[in-house]
Amino acid sequence: MAEPVQWLDDGTPYNPRFRDRYRSELAAGLAQAEGVFMRGCGLPDAWRGQRSFTILETGFGLGLNFLVAWAAWRADPARPERLHFVSVEAFPAGIDDMVRSAQAHPHLLPLAEELRGQYWGLTPGVHRLSFDEGRVLLTLCVGDARAMLLEQSFEADAVFLDGFSPSTNTDIWSVHTLKAVARCCRRGTRVATWTIARAVRDGLAQCGFSVRKVPGVPPKRDRLEAVYEPAWPVRRRPGPLDMDGPAPAPACCIVIGGGMAGACVARSLADRGWQVEVLDAAALPAAGASGLPVGLFAPHPSVDDSVLSRLSRAGVRATLLRAGSLLRAGIDWQASGVLERRLDDDRGSVREPEQAGLAFSRRATAQQLQEAALPAEEEAYWHETAGWIKPGRLVSALLAHPAIRWQGSTHVARLERVGSNWQALAADGQEISTAPLVVVAAGIDTEAIVGTLPGLTPIRGQVSWAPCAPGLPCPPWPVNGRGHFIGNVPQDEEGTIWLAGSTFDRDHRDVVTSDADQQHNLARLHELLPTTAKVIARDTPAADIRAWAGVRCASHDRLPVVGPIDAASRPGLWLCTAMGSRGLTFAPLAADLLAARLHHEPLPLTARLAAALDPARLFARQQRLERQDVGHAGDAD
Repeated sequence: MAEPVQWLDDGTPYNPRFRDRYRSELAAGLAQAEGVFMRGCGLPDAWRGQRSFTILETGFGLGLNFLVAWAAWRADPARPERLHFVSVEAFPAGIDDMVRSAQAHPHLLPLAEELRGQYWGLTPGVHRLSFDEGRVLLTLCVGDARAMLLEQSFEADAVFLDGFSPSTNTDIWSVHTLKAVARCCRRGTRVATWTIARAVRDGLAQCGFSVRKVPGVPPKRDRLEAVYEPAWPVRRRPGPLDMDGPAPAPACCIVIGGGMAGACVARSLADRGWQVEVLDAAALPAAGASGLPVGLFAPHPSVDDSVLSRLSRAGVRATLLRAGSLLRAGIDWQASGVLERRLDDDRGSVREPEQAGLAFSRRATAQQLQEAALPAEEEAYWHETAGWIKPGRLVSALLAHPAIRWQGSTHVARLERVGSNWQALAADGQEISTAPLVVVAAGIDTEAIVGTLPGLTPIRGQVSWAPCAPGLPCPPWPVNGRGHFIGNVPQDEEGTIWLAGSTFDRDHRDVVTSDADQQHNLARLHELLPTTAKVIARDTPAADIRAWAGVRCASHDRLPVVGPIDAASRPGLWLCTAMGSRGLTFAPLAADLLAARLHHEPLPLTARLAAALDPARLFARQQRLERQDVGHAGDAD
């Protein structure tokens, strides 16, 4: 729920929780953003000529500092290629109040309206928003400032210390929070703030900042500027995701796999300046599991709001951003929403949407149930931030980048380290390509390329589809549950199609379609949408219903595998695989995470969620299982 904002008679916004104004007068917010924070951190001069620049802010408030920084970046011909703006906020205000705040500054209002389009679903955690074709990235960390900063791993170039008065909002100015800020700084990071409170000055000095008072922005007489330059050697305890050494400069790299995961990785790296060569055994992209005619993306609710649930929410946001910027709405994809039906033995597996913290999810309305021809008392949920995509179209759009080169009909048998490079070798030992960075995104074939990778499982899935017969009663959006149904999807040659499925055959690699699986899908459709299924059975000849099968790769815990396989012994070798049956939901997010870790950028997830995807967990689990086997053998003796 959005933080309430009161608008006083003089037009200034007031926060009842902290009993303080967001700014002292109507024009003071812009003056403070430009005169205190931007000027206090030496901006825009400090970012000129940089490949990437990161600003950390404590207290997003009404978003004015971000809008000012974004506007300055747009106006600067010498701007950095990428601007990261990381802001922590325990109590996010509503977007309507943010837009109202920006109305006093006409040059910022269009940016505020762009922000409106992505400012939704801000549950506790990390949310990545993307603007200007991904060159401006806003990372909103919703929660206690200290706790959220400990969930990140990056070095800020500038820090905006903001928040309500230290007398009313003591936590954000405490020495514990300032220590967390210092952890995100490098030597030379500049800090600016409007307060000159003695406790803040002393706290900054205690944390290694040199602090000075300078003339303030009226009506305040003074403000603070600081630089992180501790008198002691900085020894940071490395976190589980920290990478040794500096971030690599963009060069040539190889991505093995031309499906959804590989295409997303290739695009994320190309956007950061890499020259990417995509190698795939198939002649064309999206020939494997990503060749599905149409699929859906949706959040995965659970009783305990599990890692999978939280990851799916972040994944939906990343998928919406990619699809919205690259595809044609209504033709290649649609953010239609998804109805999730809870069948008898599924009930009780999720809480009410509000209890589960599901942003933009709620109980289905009577009208929605009627549109699906379901009983009014049916238990179902409506996921607003969900929809359908044609995976092949998204893969093609992702690969359509001047820095990406596709090489199909190329089977990589193994990788070999030679000096500082990796060689991709064919089965006969001939070199295919070489590069310092290789990302393997080859689904279930990943293990054959990189060697032992425990815990990966092939999962075969078959779907059924056909052209929509005239008068077929299709809900206007996908329906999910035990299987799913997507109807009225535009198809170039055949009008519209429907699709139902999918089977879930663990440890099966055969992609030959079967009549038994076809019948299984149609039987489940009778469970999910009885009225639609009956009309299909009556009006669509069985010979007209087609089948498609593919093999997905899943891990033991149903989570993707994203990160370096072994940074110490195999530097430059990364994985992005095991998307399971949620590739459309997970792949864009997984690629963003990989790029962020590689370049030491702010993470698009909390560190805990990111660590849950790291390949190291596969080997740790294998070691635990081996120790248990040894223990059981000892018991038997």
